[in-house]
Amino acid sequence: MNRSMSRTQTIRAFTLIEILIVVVILGILSAIVIPQFTDASQQAMDASVRNQLQTLRGSLELYRQVEMRDPDFMVQQWTELVNMDYLTSAPLNPLNGNVDIALNPAADIGWVWRDKGNGTFMLFATDQDATVEFVE
Repeated sequence: MNRSMSRTQTIRAFTLIEILIVVVILGILSAIVIPQFTDASQQAMDASVRNQLQTLRGSLELYRQVEMRDPDFMVQQWTELVNMDYLTSAPLNPLNGNVDIALNPAADIGWVWRDKGNGTFMLFATDQDATVEFVE
Protein backbone atom coordinates (compact mmCIF):
# COMPACT_ATOMS: atom_id res chain seq x y z
CA MET A 1 0.00 0.00 0.00
CA ASN A 2 1.47 3.27 -1.05
CA ARG A 3 0.90 5.93 1.61
CA SER A 4 2.69 8.68 -0.13
CA MET A 5 1.03 11.02 -2.60
CA SER A 6 2.74 13.00 -5.24
CA ARG A 7 2.85 16.74 -4.84
CA THR A 8 0.64 17.25 -7.85
CA GLN A 9 -2.28 15.31 -6.34
CA THR A 10 -4.56 17.26 -4.00
CA ILE A 11 -7.50 16.21 -1.90
CA ARG A 12 -10.62 18.24 -2.64
CA ALA A 13 -12.86 18.78 0.37
CA PHE A 14 -14.84 21.49 2.13
CA THR A 15 -13.13 23.39 4.88
CA LEU A 16 -14.66 23.82 8.31
CA ILE A 17 -15.28 27.51 7.60
CA GLU A 18 -17.21 26.73 4.41
CA ILE A 19 -19.40 24.21 6.23
CA LEU A 20 -20.06 26.68 9.06
CA ILE A 21 -21.07 29.38 6.57
CA VAL A 22 -23.57 27.02 4.92
CA VAL A 23 -25.03 26.05 8.32
CA VAL A 24 -25.41 29.73 9.29
CA ILE A 25 -27.13 30.55 5.99
CA LEU A 26 -29.52 27.61 6.43
CA GLY A 27 -30.25 28.75 9.99
CA ILE A 28 -31.06 32.27 8.83
CA LEU A 29 -33.35 30.98 6.07
CA SER A 30 -35.19 28.66 8.44
CA ALA A 31 -35.62 31.51 10.95
CA ILE A 32 -37.34 33.49 8.21
CA VAL A 33 -39.51 30.68 6.80
CA ILE A 34 -40.71 28.78 9.92
CA PRO A 35 -42.66 31.68 11.50
CA GLN A 36 -44.54 32.15 8.23
CA PHE A 37 -45.75 28.54 8.39
CA THR A 38 -46.75 28.96 12.03
CA ASP A 39 -48.70 32.11 11.19
CA ALA A 40 -50.39 30.34 8.28
CA SER A 41 -51.58 27.50 10.53
CA GLN A 42 -53.00 30.01 13.03
CA GLN A 43 -54.79 31.83 10.22
CA ALA A 44 -56.24 28.53 9.01
CA MET A 45 -57.44 27.75 12.56
CA ASP A 46 -59.06 31.19 12.82
CA ALA A 47 -60.78 30.70 9.48
CA SER A 48 -62.06 27.31 10.65
CA VAL A 49 -63.53 28.87 13.79
CA ARG A 50 -65.12 31.71 11.78
CA ASN A 51 -66.72 29.21 9.40
CA GLN A 52 -67.99 27.08 12.25
CA LEU A 53 -69.41 30.12 14.07
CA GLN A 54 -71.13 31.25 10.90
CA THR A 55 -72.70 27.82 10.43
CA LEU A 56 -73.77 27.61 14.08
CA ARG A 57 -75.24 31.10 14.04
CA GLY A 58 -77.19 30.20 10.90
CA SER A 59 -78.57 27.11 12.63
CA LEU A 60 -79.47 29.21 15.70
CA GLU A 61 -81.26 31.77 13.55
CA LEU A 62 -83.25 29.01 11.84
CA TYR A 63 -84.12 27.59 15.26
CA ARG A 64 -85.30 31.05 16.43
CA GLN A 65 -87.47 31.51 13.34
CA VAL A 66 -89.15 28.11 13.68
CA GLU A 67 -89.37 27.79 17.48
CA MET A 68 -89.84 31.55 18.23
CA ARG A 69 -87.34 31.37 21.10
CA ASP A 70 -83.67 30.80 21.89
CA PRO A 71 -82.49 27.27 22.73
CA ASP A 72 -81.90 26.49 26.40
CA PHE A 73 -78.15 25.96 26.17
CA MET A 74 -77.52 26.25 29.90
CA VAL A 75 -79.69 23.24 30.72
CA GLN A 76 -79.52 21.08 27.61
CA GLN A 77 -76.26 22.23 25.99
CA TRP A 78 -76.45 21.12 22.30
CA THR A 79 -78.99 18.31 22.87
CA GLU A 80 -82.04 20.30 21.81
CA LEU A 81 -80.52 21.43 18.49
CA VAL A 82 -79.16 17.95 17.73
CA ASN A 83 -82.42 16.15 18.59
CA MET A 84 -84.45 18.56 16.46
CA ASP A 85 -82.04 18.14 13.49
CA TYR A 86 -80.71 21.70 13.46
CA LEU A 87 -77.24 20.20 14.00
CA THR A 88 -75.92 16.72 13.26
CA SER A 89 -73.79 16.64 16.43
CA ALA A 90 -72.46 18.87 19.19
CA PRO A 91 -69.87 21.14 17.55
CA LEU A 92 -66.28 20.83 18.70
CA ASN A 93 -64.46 24.13 19.17
CA PRO A 94 -61.24 23.74 17.14
CA LEU A 95 -59.39 26.24 19.35
CA ASN A 96 -59.61 24.17 22.53
CA GLY A 97 -61.29 20.88 21.56
CA ASN A 98 -64.36 21.30 23.77
CA VAL A 99 -68.12 21.22 23.11
CA ASP A 100 -69.40 22.65 26.41
CA ILE A 101 -71.33 25.94 26.59
CA ALA A 102 -71.26 28.48 29.43
CA LEU A 103 -72.24 32.10 30.05
CA ASN A 104 -68.60 33.16 30.56
CA PRO A 105 -65.28 31.85 29.23
CA ALA A 106 -63.57 29.45 31.62
CA ALA A 107 -61.35 26.38 31.64
CA ASP A 108 -62.79 23.46 29.66
CA ILE A 109 -65.44 25.66 28.00
CA GLY A 110 -65.62 25.60 24.23
CA TRP A 111 -68.47 28.02 23.58
CA VAL A 112 -69.92 31.09 25.30
CA TRP A 113 -73.60 31.98 25.10
CA ARG A 114 -73.65 35.67 25.97
CA ASP A 115 -76.39 38.29 26.25
CA LYS A 116 -75.58 41.11 23.81
CA GLY A 117 -77.30 43.62 26.11
CA ASN A 118 -80.44 44.11 24.06
CA GLY A 119 -82.23 40.92 25.08
CA THR A 120 -80.63 38.81 22.35
CA PHE A 121 -77.90 36.26 22.78
CA MET A 122 -74.84 35.53 20.64
CA LEU A 123 -72.61 32.47 20.44
CA PHE A 124 -68.84 32.93 20.81
CA ALA A 125 -65.89 30.53 20.65
CA THR A 126 -63.34 30.58 23.47
CA ASP A 127 -59.59 30.39 22.96
CA GLN A 128 -57.18 27.86 24.50
CA ASP A 129 -56.47 30.02 27.54
CA ALA A 130 -60.25 30.40 28.13
CA THR A 131 -59.98 34.12 28.82
CA VAL A 132 -60.52 35.30 25.25
CA GLU A 133 -63.65 35.03 23.18
CA PHE A 134 -63.31 34.57 19.45
CA VAL A 135 -65.74 36.83 17.62
CA GLU A 136 -66.27 37.09 13.88
